Amino acid sequence: MIPFPLMVQANDMWYALPLIIAVSLVYAATRHEEMIPILAHAGRLALWIIGFMAAIFAVLFFVSWGL
Repeated sequence: MIPFPLMVQANDMWYALPLIIAVSLVYAATRHEEMIPILAHAGRLALWIIGFMAAIFAVLFFVSWGL
């Protein structure tokens, strides 16, 4: 069973999804004018943001775990 505080924190992470989408689309739209390049750039940028967030999460997790 997942502890209650961990479940609450996992639910809070859902707020990051619309933020990542919005930031990726706006940033890509400032670089391109046509829809296909905007969506392609936004997809790549969203993956970069998610990867960066996952790396920071891993570092903070291991630091708080005591490694």
